[in-house]
Amino acid sequence: MSTIKEYIENNKDRFINELVELLKIPSISADSAYKNDMTTMANAIKSSLEKAGCDKVEICETEGYPIVYGEKIIDPKLPTVLVYGHYDVQPPDPLDLWDSAPFEPIIKKTEKHPDGAIFARGACDDKGQLYMHVKALEFMTSNNQLSCNVKFMIEGEEEVGSANLATFVQNNREKLANDVILISDTGMIANDVPSITTGLRGLSYVEVELTGPNRDLHSGLYGGAVANPINILTKMIASLHDDNNHITIPGFYDKVEELSARERAQMAKAPFSLDAYKEALDIDAVYGEKDYSTNERNSIRPTLDVNGIWGGYIGEGAKTVIASKAYAKISMRLVPNQDWEEITQLFKSHFENIAPAGTRVKVTPHHGGQGYVTPIDSVGYKAAAKAYEQTFGKEPIPQRSGGSIPIVSLFEENLKSKTILMGFGLDSDAIHSPNEHFGVWNYLKGIETIPYFYQYFTEMSN
Repeated sequence: MSTIKEYIENNKDRFINELVELLKIPSISADSAYKNDMTTMANAIKSSLEKAGCDKVEICETEGYPIVYGEKIIDPKLPTVLVYGHYDVQPPDPLDLWDSAPFEPIIKKTEKHPDGAIFARGACDDKGQLYMHVKALEFMTSNNQLSCNVKFMIEGEEEVGSANLATFVQNNREKLANDVILISDTGMIANDVPSITTGLRGLSYVEVELTGPNRDLHSGLYGGAVANPINILTKMIASLHDDNNHITIPGFYDKVEELSARERAQMAKAPFSLDAYKEALDIDAVYGEKDYSTNERNSIRPTLDVNGIWGGYIGEGAKTVIASKAYAKISMRLVPNQDWEEITQLFKSHFENIAPAGTRVKVTPHHGGQGYVTPIDSVGYKAAAKAYEQTFGKEPIPQRSGGSIPIVSLFEENLKSKTILMGFGLDSDAIHSPNEHFGVWNYLKGIETIPYFYQYFTEMSN
């Protein structure tokens, strides 16, 4: 029987190669052209869970892409850990900003990853972090060190809003019954500063369409006489923030959780260099809501951002036209207590009200989810903290994240269990961006740490 460190050392090349093969599959859920690749990816996950030691693995069909379910039940009387992950990835666009092909993984060293990082779409979000759990299970089953039951629920629609996950969870509560949910779809502060994500922001995502005249118009004949939808839309969007970068939608802040000075002081203890932050982004100044620090702005405060805006002629050369329509995609990151459906309605009402005469507005909600905070005094958090301390040699810092994983609140509502977010990526790993990557060291460190979570969670649950 080998230790986890010995097992990783003896199998690390295989672990890396297996992940590389998964990263070659362009499992892009947002584009129906990749439907066959999504099926291929689901089958690959099924096969990997079977090889890792699950006694039962099935592909569960939904109205969208399938969910892969697996389990290893060693004793119904023991605690059960439910692992959640997703096998779909973001579209790789813009392709011209990638240094290497997004679905042809390469390994190269970086400043943050001197041991090398795997560059590919999905490397960190979420195939690499998901596969850590598969390999951790392989170690535990092959070395008789699995101390409790484990279930896997791996979906293929996370990057498009998990539209069919709620129905699956509601219809399979008994199958998914667990004592704690384990997710690795977040990050940590640094390789020498381990952290556990304890809070997530919610999300409201909408698309807006502004219509002026009934057709595109000659800008010379009609310019200055009719509302230009692009001009108007940009003014409307600009009005959504005031001079202090405070969101101007009436009622938007009514339920925002205000952290105490003590809690904010605890957050401020996390290592952070503003100069390094600006240098990494190649900016000379930060920007955001007045009276809040950078780390507070991107974690405990709500936001509103334009994710895309278009309209009119954008081809080569000139075309003097006033477009009939202009469009934008807008996301709002929400903090605990803000209900995403309520915020969506507040946005819709406000945006319709500020549209000037001569224009028509259509607001289309896309998807959203609630924020989440996990208590640091729970058995799950304590077991995770002890696991990190075992492998990193230091106690992890609890940290709130600016990102959103809408399904976390869904799980608590339907399965009545807490979620522990054990992420091993770094902020610099460029998830959702060109040149996404995941450190080889981080990947292997995750595999090393996860089995200890099972051990300590079982011990603390007795």
